Amino acid sequence: MSSRLPKLIAFDLDYTLWDFWIDTHITPPLTASPTSGALTDAYDTPIEFYPDVPAILHRLRDAGVVVAACSRTHAPTVAREALSLIQIPSKPGSDPATVKSAISYFGQLEIYPGSKSTHFKALHTATSLPYSEMLFFDDESRNREVESLGVTFSLVHSGLDQRTFERGLTEWRRRHLHEVVEDAEG
Repeated sequence: MSSRLPKLIAFDLDYTLWDFWIDTHITPPLTASPTSGALTDAYDTPIEFYPDVPAILHRLRDAGVVVAACSRTHAPTVAREALSLIQIPSKPGSDPATVKSAISYFGQLEIYPGSKSTHFKALHTATSLPYSEMLFFDDESRNREVESLGVTFSLVHSGLDQRTFERGLTEWRRRHLHEVVEDAEG
């Protein structure tokens, strides 16, 4: 099977990229340690991505895939602040001193209460990409509703890891086998 990627991959935040609900488990202010860069809330609760997320974000950036965050959180300002303050370490083999803000990996942010279908309609309008070129990872099965638009949905059971990510890619490729084969030949 081809290694072609969708043109846009979107991620929910809570229990997909990080291990909490930002609107109920995290209390501002958020503070980044000046020495380690570790991010915590007012009660020293760590705010970090699941371990495989940085490598996945590096891979997508290198491949030129549009990365989106789609969250229905009731704390959108805190979610954006966390994405701005979480530091992504450099890729293995590159300058270890180079860290980037997590938010810099996201080309699109749809972070506000409401239906995930609304988020994807906004992504479609902003990017002009067809829904068939979108893959969405989320921990809540109710958000499968985006499939009615033509988005491929991949359920995340215990946080995003490489295996879950590859499973989602495999499903997207299976559903778009004809387009994937044409791209490989073209």
